[in-house]
Amino acid sequence: MQGVKDAKPNHSPRAVAVRFDDETGELVLLDQTALPGEVRYLRLSEPSQVREAIYELKVRGAPAIGVAAAYGVYLGVSRLSARDALSIERVFEEARGLLQSSRPTAVNLTWALDRMARRLSAEKGGSVEQIRAALKQEADAIRAEDEEVCRRIGENGLALLGRNWGILTHCNAGALATAGWGTALAPLYLGTERGYGFKVFADETRPLLQGVRLTAWELHVAGIDVTIICDNMASHVMRQGWVQAVLVGCDRVAANGDTANKIGTSGVAILAKHYGIPFYVHAPVSTIDRACATGRDIPIEERPPEEITEKWYARRMAPEGVKAFNPAFDVTDHELVSAIVTERGVIRPPYDQGIRQLFE
Repeated sequence: MQGVKDAKPNHSPRAVAVRFDDETGELVLLDQTALPGEVRYLRLSEPSQVREAIYELKVRGAPAIGVAAAYGVYLGVSRLSARDALSIERVFEEARGLLQSSRPTAVNLTWALDRMARRLSAEKGGSVEQIRAALKQEADAIRAEDEEVCRRIGENGLALLGRNWGILTHCNAGALATAGWGTALAPLYLGTERGYGFKVFADETRPLLQGVRLTAWELHVAGIDVTIICDNMASHVMRQGWVQAVLVGCDRVAANGDTANKIGTSGVAILAKHYGIPFYVHAPVSTIDRACATGRDIPIEERPPEEITEKWYARRMAPEGVKAFNPAFDVTDHELVSAIVTERGVIRPPYDQGIRQLFE
C-alpha cells in the first residue's frame, strides 16, 4: 500500500474517495484516516491491501466500501497469469472471502461482492481475457451507478427541505462515503448549488470523529456553512430552534425500517423526536436488507477499545486496565424515523409496506 499525492487531483468541490486508474491498473483511495491534516491518496494493487484499507477505515461509508470491494476482487484476478477459468474462480473466491471479513455491518460490502460473483458466473465459458474484462466492467458499473444513485437521493432528499434551514448531521454520509455525491449530504450539495443557504451543524461523532474530521472538511471545502459541535451538544442546539431537520446516512436497513448507522445515531433520533424535528435517513436501495427482519438481526461490529482509550491522544487518557466497550454502530428504531430517502423515492411509515412496494 503506497501513499502518494494523486497525479490527477480533483478540482470539483466534492471530494472523490474512490476511483480506478486505468493507466496503472490500481485502485486509488483518498486515505480518510489522514484527513483533515493531509490529503493523501493510496494506490492499491492487491485484495489484501483493499481489505486492510476497509478495515482500517481508510475508505469508509457503505457505498464506498462496496465500490472498493468490487475493485478489490477484480484486482485479485487482474494480474493473475493463469490461462484457465478455474484458476480465476479460485483466486476470485479467495479475494472475496478476504474482503468479506473486513466489515460485518455495511450490507453494501456483501451486495457488491455477490454482484461481482454473479457476473463471474455469467461469464463461464469465456476466455480468461473476457472474464477479466467483464469483472472490470462490472466494478466500473457499480461505481458509476452509485454516483447516479446518490444524485437521485439528493434530489429526493432536497424536496423535503426548506431554504435557510439549519441541518444537523451525524458521522459522515457525504462524497467521502460514496463514489460521488454522498447520501445524506447529497441534498446539501444540490441545495447549495441552488441557493438554499443551509447552515449545517456537524456532530463530531465519537470515537473516530468522522463528523469533525470528514463531514466538516468536505463541507468546508465545498463552501457550505458548517459548524462543529460535540455529540452531547445536539440537544442544546435543537432546543435553541437552530435545527429544522436531521440528515443521516445508513449502513443497513431492515425489512421493518429499523436502520443501523454510526454509533450515536439512535440518540440523535430520540432527541429529534422529543423536539419535533424530522429525522431523515438516506440510503440507496442496495442498503436495504429484506432478509433482515428487524434491527435486532443486524450484526453490530465491535472495534478495538484503543479507539476510545488512546486514539487521538498524545498519551493514554483512560486508566490502565479499565474496560472499554466500543460498538461501531447502533440501531435506530423505525418509529423514530420520519422518512427513508432512496433513489427510487421517499418511503414513509409503515416501512414494511413501503419497502415491499419499493421492490415490487
